[in-house]
Amino acid sequence: MQPRDGTSTNSKKILLTSLSAMVAETSTFPIDLIKTRLQLHGESQSSPLLTNPTNAFKLASQILRNDGVLGLYNGLSPAILRHLFYTPIRIVGYEYLRNRIVSSDYPFSLYSKAIIGGISGATAQIVASPADLIKVRMQADSRMVNQGHKTRYLGPFDALNKIIKKEGFGGLWKGVFPNVQRAFLVNMGELACYDHAKHFVIQNRIAEDNIYAHTLSSIMSGLSATVLSCPADVVKTRMMNEATSKEGKAKYKNSVDCLVKTVRIEGVRALWKGFFPTWARLGPWQFVFWVSYEKFRQIAGLSSF
Repeated sequence: MQPRDGTSTNSKKILLTSLSAMVAETSTFPIDLIKTRLQLHGESQSSPLLTNPTNAFKLASQILRNDGVLGLYNGLSPAILRHLFYTPIRIVGYEYLRNRIVSSDYPFSLYSKAIIGGISGATAQIVASPADLIKVRMQADSRMVNQGHKTRYLGPFDALNKIIKKEGFGGLWKGVFPNVQRAFLVNMGELACYDHAKHFVIQNRIAEDNIYAHTLSSIMSGLSATVLSCPADVVKTRMMNEATSKEGKAKYKNSVDCLVKTVRIEGVRALWKGFFPTWARLGPWQFVFWVSYEKFRQIAGLSSF
């Protein structure tokens, strides 16, 4: 009976993480869209002097003016699809590894949490990378339309078919290495910091295991995750947005080449393009996700994360 109970518990956790992730993703997606546009801004220029300065507010106004409110949700469907794979694997995987380590009486330090958080996130990202690729391409599509180019994809399934036809099945994992690097870093900061901060807040009686503790923990984890992952996120976004030319040439050979070219053309600060939109999204995203997830667990009769 124990394995069956364990299977039932894990199934509940997978369902609840997916549901919470869908709520959080839908709530914060417009900020993610703006962040992606900021990270791609200036990429096509050969010199930083030719790059028109922009910011999140200008981009948001431009999107609303050209595409309307629905333009802020361009690429939402593959984003939700991605989280149906990505979030359950990393959250449930992290908790499983954490409980295994705790049960073996191993000292569970912040370092240990960071390592298993990174491993869980990297594993989840490998599985979810195709959906992430489609999301980035669709988010960048409306920007191409505004520049006078024809849209590449009519929808997520059209994008899937065209990418496989033009770039092969392996093309769905373009940018997978910087993507995995980013996932390792963001989950190392997010999961480890949330877990550690939550227990610190509760143990020091700053707050009970409630929305106040979850809010404080999500803010701290969001900041640490953003600082660690933003450079890898910029590289990932640019590599995933890149489609192979007709001659079969790619702009970037690999993630290191993309990193070097970005710094050489736009400077080191370009690696943190979209930092504030990223933080502005991670904070609310984590708040909505963790508060929802913890509440759903309570309703389902599960212990707190």
